[in-house]
Amino acid sequence: MNEQRISTGVAGLDEILNGGFVPSRTYLIVGATGTGKTIFSLQWLLDGLQQGERGLYITLAESASDIRQNARSLGWTLDDIEIIDLAPGREMKDAIASEYSVFPPSEVERIPIWRAIYSAVEEKRPQRLVIDSATQLRHLSSDEYQFRKHMLGMVRFLNESQCTSLLTFEPTELERETSVALAVDGIIRLRRDISRGRVIGLRSVQVEKFRGSDFVSGLHPLRITSRGIVIFPHRVEVPGGTWPGTEKIPSGIQELDDLLAGGLESATTTIITGPTGIGKSTLGMQFLAQAAASGQRVALYTFEESVPSILTRSQGLGMPVEGMHQAGTLRIIKINPMQLYPDEFLAVVRTGVEQQNHRVIMLDSLRGYQLAMEEFGTLVAHIQNLTHYCAQHNVTALLINEVEHVTGDLIPTELGVSYLADNIILLRYAEFFGRIIRVIGCLKKRLSGYQPELREFRITDAGIWVGGKLANLQGLLTGIPVSEKSEHD
Repeated sequence: MNEQRISTGVAGLDEILNGGFVPSRTYLIVGATGTGKTIFSLQWLLDGLQQGERGLYITLAESASDIRQNARSLGWTLDDIEIIDLAPGREMKDAIASEYSVFPPSEVERIPIWRAIYSAVEEKRPQRLVIDSATQLRHLSSDEYQFRKHMLGMVRFLNESQCTSLLTFEPTELERETSVALAVDGIIRLRRDISRGRVIGLRSVQVEKFRGSDFVSGLHPLRITSRGIVIFPHRVEVPGGTWPGTEKIPSGIQELDDLLAGGLESATTTIITGPTGIGKSTLGMQFLAQAAASGQRVALYTFEESVPSILTRSQGLGMPVEGMHQAGTLRIIKINPMQLYPDEFLAVVRTGVEQQNHRVIMLDSLRGYQLAMEEFGTLVAHIQNLTHYCAQHNVTALLINEVEHVTGDLIPTELGVSYLADNIILLRYAEFFGRIIRVIGCLKKRLSGYQPELREFRITDAGIWVGGKLANLQGLLTGIPVSEKSEHD
């Protein structure tokens, strides 16, 4: 993009705005109390200091001392940012008696606040300006007509002064006074919604207007951290980008690799599905450990089991994953789905892929991941976004899926995501002569053939064991197989 942009200083927002703010324009930051308007504004001014740009903060509500104290709680120092306090009831430090062509002299004398803003901008010549909160200007105006006239004049004055400006505003007042939305060049709305059971509240940002430029629409999750505001853009990933299947990822178990025609193709998505306790996570770890042993970097994102539990269980099955974990070739990351936004989780995955070169990832499980989806759209949409991203970057994805039914009708998944998978590996319980056995089979393999047969699957102290074809049993997928009768019976 050739057009010059100004960084917002807020992680993720520049991407949403296709590069940042357009210079010498005025933007409205809309949000109710507590949504982070002041933090957003200060973060933008501090970013300007790093870029060598002069910043000016005009406060019409909080005192300058309160603003500096609140900034210190985030570890920020505002010593190099000019703060002018024009809050009602306080002395207007920089008001002057000169007149401006925007207003007739008789009118200027009745509006000292507006006059003081003009004076401050002309004297300080800021490159970045914040007026917090511009809602107060509406309260101080004698009537709606005068406010609209003054607001349009001020926006024109600020833009002509080569100043990029942020005006904070209350949403209820914006609904009543729509002329403000027409006057400014852009509107960014900060939201805070009540959660229906999550540990965190639901914070997000939405760009409602951005004159002269495209932007990424929709709600983008937002988090206020100890280093300020971080935004996780809701990216819509597109399929394609790499050729899948350029290499095979074997399990290291000969019988299973024979079943899968050599293993799983790279840059594909595999669902390992089955009832609780059957060994889905263990099987997935077998693929991860083999990939890590071959020199690839891999990652397991666990939504349920703790990292020590996974390491202990793997060690008990003869999988040397603890050394891989310590070496960083196999990372195990515990995710609390009640604390994480889906787009925030995708950002974690992207960081692992793009900065730590993860080539194989596993999500354990989709049930846990679904908890992070309930208030942010459907599981299918977010899983599709994730799998499209992995395919673009030549990343192989394993998704662990739990089905509720131990026996009965065959349902690959109960979440409606089967069509997203390139491969589906089924694990199933079966009862045979008073003994519970585990059965493994491949239901789908998009890029190659596979053996359409069922084999016994065991988890032993020495690891995973897969037997030969269960040729003499029928009805295995019902959970109650029977022996075939020979021709001589």
